Amino acid sequence: MSVEIRPFGHDRQGRSAELITLANKKGESVSLTNFGAHIVSVKVLDKQGAIGEVCLGQDSADSYTARDIGYMGGTIGRYANRIGGASFVMDGKRFRVGANEGANSLHGGKEGFDQKLWSYETGENSVVMRYTSPDMEEGFPGELKTEVRFSFDDEARLVIEYSAASDCDTQISLTNHAYFNLGDRDVLGHSLQIRADRVLEVNGELIPTGKMLSVEGTPFDLREPSLVGDAWKKPAHPMFEGAKGFDVAYVLDERREMREVAELSCALSGRRMQVLTDLPGVQCYSGQGLDCLGHGGMPYRAFSGLALETQQHPDTPNHPGFGSALLKAGERYHTSTVYAFSVI
Repeated sequence: MSVEIRPFGHDRQGRSAELITLANKKGESVSLTNFGAHIVSVKVLDKQGAIGEVCLGQDSADSYTARDIGYMGGTIGRYANRIGGASFVMDGKRFRVGANEGANSLHGGKEGFDQKLWSYETGENSVVMRYTSPDMEEGFPGELKTEVRFSFDDEARLVIEYSAASDCDTQISLTNHAYFNLGDRDVLGHSLQIRADRVLEVNGELIPTGKMLSVEGTPFDLREPSLVGDAWKKPAHPMFEGAKGFDVAYVLDERREMREVAELSCALSGRRMQVLTDLPGVQCYSGQGLDCLGHGGMPYRAFSGLALETQQHPDTPNHPGFGSALLKAGERYHTSTVYAFSVI
């Protein structure tokens, strides 16, 4: 394994950011920046033995300050996905958090963790990034000390380990918002499987109603591998039509242990990506809202990449039936997700 560090532009305050690249013995690599703890690049082998890019990204930290890139590759916190009404009640007190999508909070509020400059240190095949969120940042209680460890090995497994601790009770859900394209002009011809038989029902603002719906007979049924584009051939569903594609929270089995939950593959390149996590949900977003430039000025348009964001269910603080996103003072938050790349 090798680790390379180089300058990568600046954040909004003019502070220097860096790009850290972890490369394995095959020449495959993962590049990360300490601005927003973004995954910038993932390059892995295809069926021809050629190494190519499979992750949408930007060429400098400055570009990640733009708000039209769909949170591309960012570490999302304090709370991934949406909080309805940008508020929740905890210990009998209502907390109002940053509203940045109408009346609701999305991906941490007006300036989430993806817009912070993180400290970092490197290991033999890893980089550990750290950020301390002050008490009441974006309205969330408690000083939260967050650590994300990214590691990459000779088997092309990108492992992300999230951990955090707070000095008072708070709510937390961390994820990464990487978009993947395994080697085609878009992801509509990719095969996708998600091992879940339910999704969360949402209203027109994509806020959960509290109900869980069966995927049976809907475009969301990915229990067996299916081409992403084939979802439009299935019986219409108002949530799918409203989002113009996949933007839905899948309810995984209740085991809070590492297990495979999804698989994405591309027949053209022969690449496969397996997703493993110990979390209860995964948000599938097919990138229909993308409209920006990326690596080397490449245009990213609708369906250029697909995100599989492992997470606690959205709006859990307002829906006790979804479980708990409560982190109590003095306890440790810890979850893991693996993106494992291989050739079919």
